[in-house]
Amino acid sequence: MMTKALPQHPPMAQFQVKGIDLIVGGIELTRLVARVGKTPFYVYDRQLITDRVMALRQQMPPDLKIHYAMKANPMPAVVQHMANIVDGFDLASAGEMKVALDTTMPVEHISMAGPGKRPAELMQAIAAGITLNVESSTELETIAQLSLQSGIQARVAVRINPAFELKASGMKMGGGPKQFGIDEELLPEVLKRIKTLNLDFQGFHIYSGSQNLKAESIIDAQQKSIDLAIRLSDFCPTPIKTLNIGGGYGIPYFPGDMPLDSQQVGDALAVAMDKFQVIQPQAEVIIELGRYLVGEAGIYVCRVIDKKISRGQVFLVVDGGLHHHLAASGNFGQVIRKNYPVAIGNKMKSQEKEIVNIVGPLCTPLDILADRMELPVADIGDLIVVFQSGAYGYSASPHYFLSQPETEQILL
Repeated sequence: MMTKALPQHPPMAQFQVKGIDLIVGGIELTRLVARVGKTPFYVYDRQLITDRVMALRQQMPPDLKIHYAMKANPMPAVVQHMANIVDGFDLASAGEMKVALDTTMPVEHISMAGPGKRPAELMQAIAAGITLNVESSTELETIAQLSLQSGIQARVAVRINPAFELKASGMKMGGGPKQFGIDEELLPEVLKRIKTLNLDFQGFHIYSGSQNLKAESIIDAQQKSIDLAIRLSDFCPTPIKTLNIGGGYGIPYFPGDMPLDSQQVGDALAVAMDKFQVIQPQAEVIIELGRYLVGEAGIYVCRVIDKKISRGQVFLVVDGGLHHHLAASGNFGQVIRKNYPVAIGNKMKSQEKEIVNIVGPLCTPLDILADRMELPVADIGDLIVVFQSGAYGYSASPHYFLSQPETEQILL
């Protein structure tokens, strides 16, 4: 039976090759595996993360602040590295707060969002001096009560659910009925209420979507976000100090994906920021990025433990899978499963190819890392590399499913 390969990905040019080995953080993959002592593991390249942040600063307006959305990759070593190269953190839980507070990032540059923040989490953020992005009128009243009881003035921003959405985004988080933020038409009354409470009003948080590769869509959403903040500024209890216009900058995962033209985004944002700063000259404009900063700097490495042929198709069975990398298995939001970029990390220049399926050790047909991919001929013991794995990999996966061994994380 002949098997046809699915479309191929472009080369992952951010990583070099030495001999037949992929290079990560300046180390050959086979040597790195020996250093780690086992597979599977995630590894993140510190220099690639730094290069991405520095390149973005060159493309964005000079006054724009870049915040790291920790939910993309909350590994403590990654977050500490980020503390040295970005302007702030955005959190999604008290667990992430603990990691952030262990770094050198000043608390006044840390904010926390999420539609279901528990009272205990709210109190932790208030005590730490972190800005809380208010997601409902109920949450606002809870924050005010906790602030009054503790005698600590809470820092708050209002997360807005805008009437518009981020078109062509992989995951829409604004526009229409949403659990995120307060509907923009309710904002005048909410801002009036904030004025009567003893809260330190910071500004607005508008996050309308994520994983977008179309510059025109991001530009449209950013301009609408700034226009919305301008319209609401007359209702604010104090001048706007911060305007977080979210992120949405995507990275290419699948065949046919083209990288985002971030320079085009930056050029348009500079014009929009000039307009905003005439009206709110003291306000900082922030973009909040996670995946875009770290996603392309990470790989997931596992080892072939069996090779079998079933009715004409080749199956490479590996020691990792969806329990470590749910997104690569296609079970983290994909409607139609598509392959992440995959390579045989210790046979990067091999010319002998075959079409294979790469599957994990779990007792479920969902445990698949590659479907009908043309790759170098692999044998038991060879190393499988899944690229674009620096974001929403380790922390977004069901590690305890079927009680398989844990995976490791390394920052080089």
